[in-house]
Amino acid sequence: MNAVLRESSVVRAAFERIAARAPALVETTAEQRIARIRKLLAAILEARPKIHEAVRKELGLCDTDIDAQLLMVKAECEFIIKHLAQWMRRQPVKGSLMTLGKKSYIQYEPKGVVLNLATWNAPYAISFVPALGAIAGGNGVIIKPSELAPHSAQVIADIVRAALPEDEATVLQGGPEVAQELLAQPFNHIFYIGGHQVGRLVMRAAAEYFASITLEMGGKNPTIVDASADIEDAARKISWGRLSNAGQVCIAPDYALVHESVQQPFVEALKRSMTAMYNADGKGFDRSPEYPRIINQRHFERIRDLIEDARAKGATIAFGGDTKAEERFIAPTVITDVSDDMKIMHDEIFGPVIAVVPFRKREDVLRTVRGKPKPLALYIYAKDRTEIEYYLRHTTSGSTVVNHNMIQSGTNPCLPFGGVNASGIGRLGGWYTFNETSNARAVVEEGPPLDKNPNAFFPPYTDKYRKMANSMLGRPIVVADGLVKAINGMIRVGSFFSKK
Repeated sequence: MNAVLRESSVVRAAFERIAARAPALVETTAEQRIARIRKLLAAILEARPKIHEAVRKELGLCDTDIDAQLLMVKAECEFIIKHLAQWMRRQPVKGSLMTLGKKSYIQYEPKGVVLNLATWNAPYAISFVPALGAIAGGNGVIIKPSELAPHSAQVIADIVRAALPEDEATVLQGGPEVAQELLAQPFNHIFYIGGHQVGRLVMRAAAEYFASITLEMGGKNPTIVDASADIEDAARKISWGRLSNAGQVCIAPDYALVHESVQQPFVEALKRSMTAMYNADGKGFDRSPEYPRIINQRHFERIRDLIEDARAKGATIAFGGDTKAEERFIAPTVITDVSDDMKIMHDEIFGPVIAVVPFRKREDVLRTVRGKPKPLALYIYAKDRTEIEYYLRHTTSGSTVVNHNMIQSGTNPCLPFGGVNASGIGRLGGWYTFNETSNARAVVEEGPPLDKNPNAFFPPYTDKYRKMANSMLGRPIVVADGLVKAINGMIRVGSFFSKK
């Protein structure tokens, strides 16, 4: 059997196994689903040393930064455990004039079988957060980790195998051929976190079976630095956001739009902040035990090409720019004097490089931001409340942070996380992930009859019914909730006495 047929057989068998189990998962209680989540969390925490080792090999991250990713997963588990029973309850909804006497509610039910195509830059959070929401929703799950982080992919597979039955959750490893075969299966919902090219493939594949999707695809995240901003504070936070994970974060600040009056002080403050974080001893950024590396040679060359393209077209490398191919090392880099013909102003950088673009008027900011696809994240640094409100009103993004960056994801499960159009579809985190993998089933239960004549609302229509419909067209249908409640109470009381 050749490799393609073997992969196809393995993928189909895994899907069919979980699809066969899915109807039974519908019947699971909150307590049973919580027990699964507890087991999964325990297995993740037990594997912590292996997780550290894997991510050090792949990205060169220090253990503290790796633990930050595990904290996101742990917080997600604990939030689900606390709230799942409430999410699963039937949710009553308010009545209306047209549902008088009836009971209306929402019943959340599993969609069925969920696929999570996870990427490599935060392999544990990206693999487990969507999967946790799917398990909470009562779904079967297949996780396909990125082949670009093979050590983590194996650890993730070991964790899931140790914690959950293979007919409820499984991990399939491999490259694009496995992903392609998975996308040929009739999943009910698909999560994908990554780039636009694969995102389009996921959308096309999902359309074949009308599967719902959650996509998070990053993009060019603008950072606006107003003249009123605290420049030292802004530079420190933006340096941290741009250099975390060597810039390989979907919500990292991508380029900075800086008021021309503070551009030079801001650039100097960036240099100081970057140095203080990763080269305080003066031994070099490449010697810092906390400065990460680029995931592979291809991405290293892509980022280096962005720097060289900007340099060749007249940009100034104001700081950094050094690279070491053998180590996949790219130094913290600040680029100024950029122009729109440079690739760095169009391609998502996904590396430790930031372009600084001056602006004179806030309308210039809007022109630049609106000239690009809607971003996953947007950041505003200002003390002037008028300026903050202006940018909040006149821009759009999946998320926005004021006077900080990268603190909106994995920190508060009450906040929805996701993009807008090109930067994403759907939302993640807490209840939002549960909702993405659940069918919000609208249920209306008939109540006491509104008329003594059981045929009053069926053809042939009575004059009374015609007058009622005509009257409703001539006055508001939406009325005060209290009035609807009072009428419903009268209907119930009348029904009670009519039975006597």
